[in-house]
Amino acid sequence: MLNNKIVLITGGTGSFGSSCTKYLLENFKLKKLIIFSRDENKQYQMAMQYQKYNNIRFLLGDVRDLQRLNLAMKNVDYVIHAAALKHVPIAEYNPIECINTNILGAQNIIVAALQNNVKKILALSTDKATNPINLYGATKLAAEKLFLAANALTGKDNILFSVVRYGNVISSRGSVIPYFKDLIEKKEKYLPITDLRMTRFFLSIEDSVKFVLNSLSKMEYGEVFIPKLPSVKIIDLAKTLKRDVKFKIIGLRPGEKIDESLCSKEENRLILEFKDHFRIFSNLKSKENYLKQHKKICKVVSEEFYYSSINNPQLLNLKDFKRKFPSI
Repeated sequence: MLNNKIVLITGGTGSFGSSCTKYLLENFKLKKLIIFSRDENKQYQMAMQYQKYNNIRFLLGDVRDLQRLNLAMKNVDYVIHAAALKHVPIAEYNPIECINTNILGAQNIIVAALQNNVKKILALSTDKATNPINLYGATKLAAEKLFLAANALTGKDNILFSVVRYGNVISSRGSVIPYFKDLIEKKEKYLPITDLRMTRFFLSIEDSVKFVLNSLSKMEYGEVFIPKLPSVKIIDLAKTLKRDVKFKIIGLRPGEKIDESLCSKEENRLILEFKDHFRIFSNLKSKENYLKQHKKICKVVSEEFYYSSINNPQLLNLKDFKRKFPSI
């Protein structure tokens, strides 16, 4: 699907964008790969890393700037929208900045994509968008709604907007694992744990890239794609880094949950389950149409279904988590 196509990644110098860039260049013969971000230093570093490729371009820009996005999307076939402000406490303290990037930026992506007749646009979301209690999650839920609603704006044009929603990426910038590792390296006496009961979904950066690209190829109705992921207690996660580590309970931070959810109970009537993922359809008609055509590969979930990091069949203990993610 991607060979001889032009692909644009917003936030292309971030953790996901960098890994996706490497995977695309090594596994596909793209006509052009456009990295769109506002970090000139990271763009320079990536440009040095991929000097041997003549099909990669770097564009400085911000998703808040519609005019710049319009220029960036000229002749583009597919857009992967990964740009976002993602740090929960920082978003709580700087709410308008998070809104401008995550919501208004998403709307700019939609407008630019429609104006340039981009074929497929896939946005990255987060488990924090499910029943959000923090501003970051609320902005990502709003962005999800914008992307799914955009499918009603395409008219006769063959343009599709979909979303991928997943959990925490192992060792991504700003995540808990690099933070804990840094504290351990500094020989701090304690690791701060907000609550002993806390659980989270996790996946590797490689798996996130593969799932996003696989979802891009399967988009049909403007769905939300959700991978089936392992989850773990944060205290067990910390013990994988240092077995005899000591903890200090600091209490929940503003906007923080004990557990996260990838599918809410309220969404289950629109969900179909597949072997390795779930899909939330934008309406019942789309769900039923898909089920009629593909009933051998999917099934309806129960009325009580919801997908949480605590009720997860793949809630891993310390030993299993280390086996699942040996690289950490």
